[in-house]
Amino acid sequence: MSGHVAAIFRHPVKGFTPESLTHVDLAPGEGFPHDRIWAVENGPSGFDPAQPAWTSKQKFTVLAAIPQVAVAKTRYDEATGVFSAQAEGRPTFSGRLSEAEGREGFAVWLTAFLDPDDLRGPLKVMDARGGFRFTDHPAGQVSIINLASVRDLSAKMGVQLDPLRFRGNVYVEGWPAWAENDWADRDLMVGWARAKVFKPIVRCAATEVDPTTGARDREVVKALFDNYGHTLCGVYVHVMSAGRVGLGDAATTPQALEGAP
Repeated sequence: MSGHVAAIFRHPVKGFTPESLTHVDLAPGEGFPHDRIWAVENGPSGFDPAQPAWTSKQKFTVLAAIPQVAVAKTRYDEATGVFSAQAEGRPTFSGRLSEAEGREGFAVWLTAFLDPDDLRGPLKVMDARGGFRFTDHPAGQVSIINLASVRDLSAKMGVQLDPLRFRGNVYVEGWPAWAENDWADRDLMVGWARAKVFKPIVRCAATEVDPTTGARDREVVKALFDNYGHTLCGVYVHVMSAGRVGLGDAATTPQALEGAP
């Protein structure tokens, strides 16, 4: 059985607003384009942009630690390099995070926006280099969310969960619910890109935050464990051969791919 790509998202700044895409070009070792290429350090993290290495998300301003982050609406214009942020009652920030002045400006804007009690030290915008991305897992290149799994969890909880709670890159319709949990080390095609499933994604408190209001309103992690005995939703994949992924493109299950001539 094959599914299809129902949505594609990037998150230019780790923890902040997802941005919808119509297509994306994926390639081995390059990370998801313009996804998590910046992160805001919440007090000294030890991250060195000159030698980027994985750093725990708890060192940054992320939803798991600071739900209010969801209230700030951000947007990155890759054509101009301009990043903007706005929130009710606050002046709009606009600048280039690729430049020191822009990074410092966003840190000042965010410091004034967030609750001082949530700040562990000075905020500082960190940038990624090359193929490095500020992913939650050091080897998590691209994340895929199975929408049937989200719906099944929603039914168990008696609510309608917004799939954006899971902050994936690619959302797939048409796969059996939770089938993806058994696909580690198996190949699949997403659009025209071939990928290998790395591992299921272990979920954290970020999923408990409404992505629109910033309210911590659903015990998603507990519901996963109570209903399924695990805290997984979605999979990380590694891109093995380059290709474009667009809305409506096929997303093959490993079984369908292996059975193809």
